[in-house]
Amino acid sequence: MHLKEVTLEETGLEKAALEKVALFVDVQNVYYTCRQSFGQQFDYTAFWSQVTAQRHVVEAYAYAIDRGDEKQRQFQYRLQSLGFTLRLKPFIQRIDGTAKGDWDVGITIDMLESAHLADTLVLVSGDGDFAILAERLRQHYGKRVEVYGAPALTAKALMDAADCFIPIDGSLLLASR
Repeated sequence: MHLKEVTLEETGLEKAALEKVALFVDVQNVYYTCRQSFGQQFDYTAFWSQVTAQRHVVEAYAYAIDRGDEKQRQFQYRLQSLGFTLRLKPFIQRIDGTAKGDWDVGITIDMLESAHLADTLVLVSGDGDFAILAERLRQHYGKRVEVYGAPALTAKALMDAADCFIPIDGSLLLASR
């Protein structure tokens, strides 16, 4: 009897053995914190490469405000081509000149609903409102939570609530032009 040699990829074992990861990017938060902290933009390609190395992506969401302009559409297309599913809200300008476009509830719901799919949930945001979510995912769901943020503008409560805080640094920023 002759046995056929089978690769790990053919058996599906390699993919199953990889850590399952779900990604959640608060686009507005990372844009403004990187601009304020570094005067540069976040490098989504470098982030994707770093966070997905030796991992299987089960969900990847980017949450943004849709102003409807061409430059923004090009940015959204780049995010989709990396593998992100876009969650968009319309831009709402208030009478007093301020804008509304908070995704906290949407991100929270998606992270809780994705907990059964992933071993690790990765949040890109410095918003301290997510600290209780990170704690809940760790304590009640037994999930690993990683947070990426600009160190000077990430809430200490969020850093403390995560298993791991990864500071955004030069390797995750677009080179200045």
